[in-house]
Amino acid sequence: MSSRRRFLQNTLLASAGMAAMPRMLSAKEFGQFTRSVGANDQINVGLIGAKGMGWSNMNSFLKMPQVNCVAIADVDQRVLDQRAEDVVKMRGKKPKLYKDYRKLLEDKDVDMVINGTPDHWHCLVLTDSLAAGKHAYTEKPLANSIEECNIMVKAQERYGKLVQVGQWQRSGNQYDDAIKFVQSGELGNIRLVKAWAYQGWMKPVPVKPDSTAPAGVDYDMWLGPAPKRPFNENRFHFNFRWFWDYAGGLMTDWGVHEIDIALFAMGVSAPKSIMASGGKFAYPDDASETPDTLQTVYEFDGFNMLWEHATGIDGGNYGYTEGIAFIGNNATLVVNRGGWEIISEKKDGKPLIEDMARVKPEGNALDKHTQNFIHAIKANDESMLHCGIKTGSVAAINAHMGNIAYKTGQKVYWDAEKGLFTDPEANKLVSAHYHNGWKLPKV
Repeated sequence: MSSRRRFLQNTLLASAGMAAMPRMLSAKEFGQFTRSVGANDQINVGLIGAKGMGWSNMNSFLKMPQVNCVAIADVDQRVLDQRAEDVVKMRGKKPKLYKDYRKLLEDKDVDMVINGTPDHWHCLVLTDSLAAGKHAYTEKPLANSIEECNIMVKAQERYGKLVQVGQWQRSGNQYDDAIKFVQSGELGNIRLVKAWAYQGWMKPVPVKPDSTAPAGVDYDMWLGPAPKRPFNENRFHFNFRWFWDYAGGLMTDWGVHEIDIALFAMGVSAPKSIMASGGKFAYPDDASETPDTLQTVYEFDGFNMLWEHATGIDGGNYGYTEGIAFIGNNATLVVNRGGWEIISEKKDGKPLIEDMARVKPEGNALDKHTQNFIHAIKANDESMLHCGIKTGSVAAINAHMGNIAYKTGQKVYWDAEKGLFTDPEANKLVSAHYHNGWKLPKV
């Protein structure tokens, strides 16, 4: 127990140090600070895909006075106009606007891009950005297929630019502290890791008829490499996540965040086997395609990892809507976005190690994540990244494995040396299929 106290003292001191990092400047202080930032210290950012997390990321970067938003690309003119207005309010200068991201990448003033596009666009936008000599902050999941993940990793290796993946939980101090404790051995033999996302706020996606695209939307460009389909409001903007053409549902949307932490803490990257069961049990008649209820079991040497998600209910494990639990012989450690805690096992009525009440995180993890990327760019040091492209690839590939197991309805086995399944039917789902004249990038 004394070793555990020392561990907690050290991690809490480290957390306090992170909390003492320079605070974000107020709007009033911003102008004073920027006058002292030299031209060579500025980083000019182009935002590609400006709704949702694309803008959340840009907003976080703009809290740093040395970062400027100089260009925005989006297929929706209304989004372009709104974000241009937002940037003017924050910085007093309108960015250049583009409907085609490739035109933005020709802009020599852009040093770095934010890739906030839907999942089916991630691979093309990232590889094109790297080829254009831009650093890139790309939204998770890294890609919409295992094949695309591998292509993107190769592109980063070829072009040498820095890539940070938006799995920002990697920058949350509670996760860092929890991972260190898991790896300390204090929990004893860990036989099961649970990761979950219960999303009570998610309601049915109502069935809607096909229609014409809204004025100002380049729908053909939005579809890009996805199969040609008539415009349907359900598939546009946020809800694209629940359709296989564009994304992988909650398995890839939330799964990459939680599975990433689980894999890193346990020091593993690829399972031996995967099996999954679920379906549309909450809203069987709504418009979405991806399962609203899913359990996926990953088999590793010495332990299993269980992923589960459910929409429409909040009754997740240990009373939390999302999180990761490391279940050991001595105790269980539970961590999520709200903090971490330890629940001890008991022998003869006495705890095997000390319980620890919930410890809340310090600061804003997304802001720490974007700060980390800027610091790494300034130092031109890939090793500084909290979530580089290989890390993002491991999480995304594991999430896609879960979806592939679900689609096949079989227990599937992974050959880590070949980077493929042993089942030919499962391997068919590893590949990406591009349409409408778009070609899978070659690196």
